[in-house]
Amino acid sequence: MVFDKNTAKKTAELLLQIKAIKLQPDEPFTWASGWRSPIYCDNRITLSYVMIRNYIRENLAKIILDKHGQPDVIAGVATGAIAIGVLVAQELGVPFIYVRPEPKKHGRKNQIEGFLDSGQSIVVVEDLISTGKSSLNAVNALKEAGARVIGMVAIFNYGFPIAEKNFKERHLELTTLSDYEHLIEQALDTNFINSKQVTTLKSWREDPGEWNAN
Repeated sequence: MVFDKNTAKKTAELLLQIKAIKLQPDEPFTWASGWRSPIYCDNRITLSYVMIRNYIRENLAKIILDKHGQPDVIAGVATGAIAIGVLVAQELGVPFIYVRPEPKKHGRKNQIEGFLDSGQSIVVVEDLISTGKSSLNAVNALKEAGARVIGMVAIFNYGFPIAEKNFKERHLELTTLSDYEHLIEQALDTNFINSKQVTTLKSWREDPGEWNAN
């Protein structure tokens, strides 16, 4: 769920302005998974824009304090959320760690980088939620290391039903700055898309694996 409607629309506006999110319902992208998609999102672009980077840092920290209170540690999910996670941890004045998709094959073979003490409370920071599997994989690693994961925050959520199901099954609260629904609303309000394209964009979200632009 989003934190609030105003924040969701403002975040969507900023992401569209700097092309961190691109909408091309008439010329779809192809994701690494093979899915055809009318949207492409790369929130790492926000790091190049100081005002927007600060906005995201401040508002993710605000969500964390409002929903969970001050955590002991912030954990970023590698690699996309490492930088924004550091910024959020700095805003809150707490330690930062990050979690790899799997343990390294060499050296100390760590999956979690940074100091973590058993029993510490952690909020996980993500840049983008699609199915939620990689995010929840990081949560599993943290729990196995003895951490208390009290919630997750992210910049943007596609809002796929499978993600909602995955988070519900893990009993983990996810709060995002913006999501697909508010993105489409903002894009239409600011003429990034037209009403016909809205129909196409909504149909993709219903069944992205089988979606066809035509």
